[in-house]
Amino acid sequence: MTTTHHYDILIIGSGTAGLTLALHMANDARVAVISKGQLEEGASLYAQGGISVVLDKTDSIQSHIDDTLKAGAGLCNEKTVRFTVEHARENIEWLIDQGVSFTRDGITSETYHLTQEGGHSHRRIIHSADATGREVETTLLDKAKHHPNIELLPFHIGIDLITSRKHLGQDENRALGCYVLDIKNNETKTLIAPITVLATGGAGKVYLYTSNPDVSTGDGIAMGWRAGCRIANMEFIQFHPTCLFHPQAKSFLISEALRGEGARLILANGERFMDRFHPQGELAPRDVVARAIDHEMKRLGHDCVYLDISHKPATFIKEHFPTIYKRCLSFGIDITKQAIPVVPAAHYTCGGIKTDLKGRTDIPGLYAIGETAHTGLHGANRMASNSILECLVFAKSAADDIKEQLPLTISAIVPHWDDSQVRPAKEAVAISHNWDELRRCMWNYVGIVRKTDRLYRAKQRLSLLQAEIREYYAQHHISPDLLELRNLADVAELIIRSALKRKESRGLHYILDYPNTDESKPPTETIIQAKVADHEALL
Repeated sequence: MTTTHHYDILIIGSGTAGLTLALHMANDARVAVISKGQLEEGASLYAQGGISVVLDKTDSIQSHIDDTLKAGAGLCNEKTVRFTVEHARENIEWLIDQGVSFTRDGITSETYHLTQEGGHSHRRIIHSADATGREVETTLLDKAKHHPNIELLPFHIGIDLITSRKHLGQDENRALGCYVLDIKNNETKTLIAPITVLATGGAGKVYLYTSNPDVSTGDGIAMGWRAGCRIANMEFIQFHPTCLFHPQAKSFLISEALRGEGARLILANGERFMDRFHPQGELAPRDVVARAIDHEMKRLGHDCVYLDISHKPATFIKEHFPTIYKRCLSFGIDITKQAIPVVPAAHYTCGGIKTDLKGRTDIPGLYAIGETAHTGLHGANRMASNSILECLVFAKSAADDIKEQLPLTISAIVPHWDDSQVRPAKEAVAISHNWDELRRCMWNYVGIVRKTDRLYRAKQRLSLLQAEIREYYAQHHISPDLLELRNLADVAELIIRSALKRKESRGLHYILDYPNTDESKPPTETIIQAKVADHEALL
């Protein structure tokens, strides 16, 4: 059974980017926001650091721009960087107006406390203790829940975008909405809207180890690509060096602050190894530490390395790291007495659907914002705390652009989702097996340190997996796991193809066959152009 629902704006994703856009548009249009899980579940909720913004008198817009350009290793779009930084303060003030409570310098202080993170030359990170993402997400969600023009649809997962070219046979490729699976009722829905916005976050779950929540399966990037959008810079995946290695831990980061207080990275035999890779040892830059750990794991064939702070007094550890101590203890690891098993983890997708400064994609009526989009802000490496800022700035910019187009209507009759030729699956082992194999393949062959032969090996194995997924998809009823697996496979292809195109090491892309940055020509984006016809078998 399929039902049809009409809206002015359909937003796929309920993180900071999606909710910000919804609230900016709600007084002018009827908005639907879908989320494939709980409404608040997503990477935004778990962002600990803060949001970068120039507030201190000793800081400047130009300094923030320069720091971002430097972090992006020559690949940032300077126009995008300037646009983002110049609009930071007004968007922070908007958050405050919504009720977001940022940490102040003191109980009675009127100024906000600012921290300084890697890559920043000044204190410019406004934050809410160490749970900024949670404060922002829950505040915006509460506002959205109480707005009469916003309909929130949890446990709804996008299947595919509806376009005039694919579904109506027209030459123009305009977005018309999205086919959606209502997970709780096991019902497909046709959601029609003249404006569709992809705000589904990143794709960290394409890797075996990730700091991202389970929902980060690259759905928006994959759907946009299948619809015909250009995808840029997918080779640049940011990895955090130390994620807790435990089967039940799921995405728990071990803060770099431990290494700042003397924690040592060691192998299973107790040997330290970071001094062999960088004069600063454990305090080397994040990408260096991640590559060193990856190298040792591959060299020895080990599943993890260890982070040891047990040489410090137990009272010191409990006082300075109470959350980490309690979380590790819940998994049977007493960090006052034993080392913590850790692995690097996929953390942030710097590439995505290519957009302009208004969030517009190649397809009229389709926008992409947040981690799903590639705006040119991050270049080859994202600077700390620029991610939520990007969500805010581009959600507001997209809203301003959409308002100029209203009112919009769709008069065409869109066909319902057709599942008359498929049957229920008798077992799900094929999906779970392919899901696991895909993520292990990406981790081992397309991870932190790459080699051309490993990339081709991954490409070959992925083509076999995609054939199996296509066959299964064509024969069986859809399920959330199947849809996510299909999207992960598409994202994996984009990452592999992008990595093979870049014949140099730059930023987050490090390849042993080309260990140096190519300075002989201006740096360029890696663009993957998909044609809808390439994916007919998947739709």
